Amino acid sequence: MQPEEKVMKKTLLVMSIVTLSACTTIDPYTGEQKTSNATTGAAIGAVSGAVIGAASSSKKDRGKGAAIGAVAGGAIGGGVGYYMDQQEAKLRAQLEQTGVRVKRDGNNIQLIMPGNITFQSNSDAIRSDFYSVLDSVGLVLKEFNKTTVHVTGHTDNQGSYEYNQGLSERRATSVARYLGSRGVVNSRMHIRGASYSQPIADNGTAYGREQNRRVEIELRPM
Repeated sequence: MQPEEKVMKKTLLVMSIVTLSACTTIDPYTGEQKTSNATTGAAIGAVSGAVIGAASSSKKDRGKGAAIGAVAGGAIGGGVGYYMDQQEAKLRAQLEQTGVRVKRDGNNIQLIMPGNITFQSNSDAIRSDFYSVLDSVGLVLKEFNKTTVHVTGHTDNQGSYEYNQGLSERRATSVARYLGSRGVVNSRMHIRGASYSQPIADNGTAYGREQNRRVEIELRPM
């Protein structure tokens, strides 16, 4: 058997172990069967590790290097995915029936907070009945402190772009300051406003404009 074939066999063996060690789960919020993001991260990490391990090894040790690289890469990739899986589960449990949407994109988690439950119209002052929701978010962010927190304000298209840019920035700042007052380290947070440049609904309807007036928090692994 050629050395290249041995490398491939060892890599495929490691990939099989990684895949079989992971399992599909039932999403408690949708009832759908899905593969956890930890599994996806482990698989991607294993492939990357195998390639790097083989490339950085001498010709006679490429098979060994690929196998070692795959295991190390899989552990790293799976670790990040597992960490974000746990954080997502905590957030979903805390935010159930609050009106805040939790969305997962790879290893990033988005919290979408519609303006009708966050702010009064044309205001950057957080509604007092929303404090408890942000308190819950703050608790989870303090526990899972190995993420950066990207807070973005959005508006509908009523009024000038420039005015809405300022309003979106002030709303994002209000949310970030509140989280900071609840113990989330300020250096983790990144604040920006997007005015009405990123609508998620039709600005031609009252309902659509209500959905577009929102603050989003995106959590990314450090």
